Amino acid sequence: MTKIYFVRHAQPVHSHADDRTRPLTDEGLQDTQLVLDTLKDIHIDAFYCSPYKRSLDTIASTAEYFGMQITTDERLRERCSGKNGNGGTGVSFRDMINKRWSDKQWHEEGGESLSMVQERNIEAVKEIAAANDGKTIVIGTHGTALSTIMNYFDPEFGAEDFFRIVDWMPYIVELDFENGELVSKTEITHIEKEYKG
Repeated sequence: MTKIYFVRHAQPVHSHADDRTRPLTDEGLQDTQLVLDTLKDIHIDAFYCSPYKRSLDTIASTAEYFGMQITTDERLRERCSGKNGNGGTGVSFRDMINKRWSDKQWHEEGGESLSMVQERNIEAVKEIAAANDGKTIVIGTHGTALSTIMNYFDPEFGAEDFFRIVDWMPYIVELDFENGELVSKTEITHIEKEYKG
C-alpha cells in the first residue's frame, strides 16, 4: 500500500500579486500547526511539494519535525490563471469555475485549462508514487491542482466538489494506492478560511 497525504496550503495573502511567492497570512502560519499535529504520529517516508511559497510553508514545520528535506516539483504548481483569470471579466467567480469544469479544455488567454493542470500534476504524482512504492508520503499542493488530481482518480469529482473545499485551508486528504490503483480516499482534516481569490 502506498499512502499519499495531500496537503492543500493554509490561508495565503490573497492580495500578494506574485502567485509563486505569495506568503501565508499570520493566521495561515498558525494553522500549519494542524498539519504537524495531524501527521506527527504517522511514519512519513518523504515530502514533496509545489515550488510555491504558500505550499512549502504549510508543510515546512512538519518536514522539519521529521528531519526531512522537501523535494519540489514544478509540475505540482497551481494553475496559471492567465489574463483576467481570477476576475476583472465581469463574470462571477462561481460562473467562471463552472465554465472551467464544464469544458476542461477551456482556458483564459495565457492561462491553463484544468486538463493542462491535471496532466502535469498526474504525471508528477504517478512518478512520485512509483518511486515510493509501499511507502507513506506527503505532497504539498493547491486547491485547483488537488481538485484535478481527485477528478483524475474519481471522474465524478467536479465543480460542486471544488466549491465544497474552496475555503478549506489547510486541507488534508489521504489517497491509498495498490499497484498504482486508487483503493481509498479519506478526508482527514481542514480549517475553514474564506477564499478571496
